[in-house]
Amino acid sequence: MVKPAQFPDDPQLLADILRPYKPHSRYLKSATVSVRNGLPVGQGQFVIPTSCYIDDTGHFNAVEFNICYNQLFYYLLAKSIKERAVPALAAWTLDDFWERQLPDILIARFRSLFRSPIDSSSFTGELTINTTSESNVRRPVLLAETSIRFWDPRDGSAEGEVLMAMLNPPGLTSMKEAA
Repeated sequence: MVKPAQFPDDPQLLADILRPYKPHSRYLKSATVSVRNGLPVGQGQFVIPTSCYIDDTGHFNAVEFNICYNQLFYYLLAKSIKERAVPALAAWTLDDFWERQLPDILIARFRSLFRSPIDSSSFTGELTINTTSESNVRRPVLLAETSIRFWDPRDGSAEGEVLMAMLNPPGLTSMKEAA
């Protein structure tokens, strides 16, 4: 049976994803996931009523970009695991995800570009996992090359590329353990 290519918003999963965040920094309000060519794409709706760290700037900034990226990436990963939608995550369970969410899912490289100011009171983000690869030189790692873009209804625009590293992913063993 072929899994559907679209997965609707899952409010309970989203609430669980956002639980580690302080209430005033839970910016992702809803999200959907689709699968294109075996790789997941997440689209989320965001609201930043007030910045979690600075007086209101009136626009989306680099810190908020990073927080919004993290929230959408966590949701995309967990929803893909829950729905068994992506071959690269076939060995994962949601329990594996919860165990690794904060200590073992890391940003390895981050680049952002702001094209025009985004109104932080309501905007959209789309995150795509472009490729995945495995490494186990020092320890088992699943790498995900991702791209992200944010926009608002008034032509605000920002984009970025992020390399995510998921340490000790299920299904991978280190070269030391294999020897």
